[in-house]
Amino acid sequence: MSKTGQDIYSFTASIFPICRSLTGNGVRETLAMINEYISETGLNLNIYEIPTGTQVFDWTIPKEWEIRAGYIEDENGDKIIDFLDNNLHILGYSTPIDRWVDLEELKKNIYTQPEQPDVIPYVTSYYRERYGFCMSEIQKNSLRPGKYHMYIDSELRDGSLTYADLVIQGKSDQEIMITSYICHPSMANNECSGPAVLAELIKYVNAMENRRYTYRFVLNPETIGAITYLSKKYQHLKEKLVAGVVLSCVGDDRAYSIIESRYADTIADKGLKNILSHHGNVYNYSYLSRGSDERQYNAPGIDLPVVGFCRSKYGEYNEYHTSADNMDLVSPEGFQGSYDVMTEWIRAMEINDYYKVTVLCEPQLGKRGLYPTISQKGSYNEVKAMTDFIAYADGKNDVFDISNIIGIPVKDIIPIIEKLFEAGLVEKRLVNFKD
Repeated sequence: MSKTGQDIYSFTASIFPICRSLTGNGVRETLAMINEYISETGLNLNIYEIPTGTQVFDWTIPKEWEIRAGYIEDENGDKIIDFLDNNLHILGYSTPIDRWVDLEELKKNIYTQPEQPDVIPYVTSYYRERYGFCMSEIQKNSLRPGKYHMYIDSELRDGSLTYADLVIQGKSDQEIMITSYICHPSMANNECSGPAVLAELIKYVNAMENRRYTYRFVLNPETIGAITYLSKKYQHLKEKLVAGVVLSCVGDDRAYSIIESRYADTIADKGLKNILSHHGNVYNYSYLSRGSDERQYNAPGIDLPVVGFCRSKYGEYNEYHTSADNMDLVSPEGFQGSYDVMTEWIRAMEINDYYKVTVLCEPQLGKRGLYPTISQKGSYNEVKAMTDFIAYADGKNDVFDISNIIGIPVKDIIPIIEKLFEAGLVEKRLVNFKD
C-alpha cells in the first residue's frame, strides 16, 4: 500500500470531530480544512453562501443552525449525555430547550436504535422544528425514575447554506465531475470519507500533465446542496459534462459498489463498472437503490451522466448512521482501494476513444519490434494482449468495450496503446462522449 491511503485516513481523522449539518460553521470549518489540505497545489475551493429563503427549484434554503451545547443531567447534577462527548447525542437541527421533566416526559424526546441497542443513532429534523436527544437503547433503559434537566443551547436563524467547487482546466472544455457531501456530524465512512478522498483526487488531477478533460470538484450538503448547485449550474453541466461520480462511504475495506445512473447507459456507468470488475468483491446497484446526490443529478429534466461510488453502500452496512461509524470502521487500506479505483477511472477516461488499426489484415508486429524474433512455445503469450487489442480495434469499440471483450484491465491496455501509436498501427476515431 502506498502512503496515500494513510494520508487520506489521517485527514479523515482530523475532520471527524467536527459537528456538521445542512448549514453552519461546521460546514465552513470542514471546507477551510480541505483548502489547507490541498494548499500544496496552489489551488483553493471557491466557497459560496446562499441566503436563507432562496428558492432553488422546488426547495427553499432553510434557516442556519448553530449549536453550542446540549446535555441531559439528573437531579444530582450528573451528566447523562453530553454533546461535547459525542455530537450525535443531539437531534440534528434541534431547537433550544431548558426544562426539568420527569422520566416519562424525557423518554418522549429520546431517540434510540432498538435493534442495535448499544449504538447512538444519527437522527435529524431538518424541515420541522423540534428538539430531541439520542442515546443507546441500553442507556435509555437504564434511566431511573426522577427529574431530569433537558438543555440544548442552539439557534435557528436567517443565515446561509454553504457549498464549494473547484475547476481544474484541461485541453477540452468538456468536463469530468467528482462530488461528495459535507452535512453529517461525526461519522467516518458515511460523512468524512468522501470529502477526504475527493481532496486527495484534487492533488492527483492537478499533477496530471496534458489533461484532456476539465475537472470539476463539488462539495455540498447532501440533497438540498446538490439541488442548490444544480439550480446555478445545470445548464452548463448539461452542455459540458461527460461523466460524474458521487463519492460516499469510500473508507471501509469490505467491498466496492456502484449505484447506476437512471438508465445505466452512460459512459460513467460503463467506465466505472469496467474498472471495478478488476477489483474483487463488487456490487452493482440499480438507480432504484439510489440514496445520495446521484438522485438530483439524474432527476428528470436534469439527466446528467452521474453514478455513485461506495465501498460498502450507504444504508447497507450495520454501522451506517450510528456512532459505530467511527474511525475503527475505515482504514488506510480501504481509502487506498477507493483512491486506486478513482485514479484508474480518471486515467481510463482520459485515454478513452474508439481506436482503429491502420493496416489491412493482420499487421506484422516483428518488423516494428513488437513481436519476439524467436518463435517457440510460450513466446506468443507476452504479446497476446496486444494482438487481442488489435483484433477489436476496428473503430466500433472504445477502450472500455475492448477491455471487457479481452478481459484485460484498462490500466494494462494503456501501455499497449502507447506502443501501437508509436508504431503507427492505430489511430483514434475521436468521439464526443458528451453526445
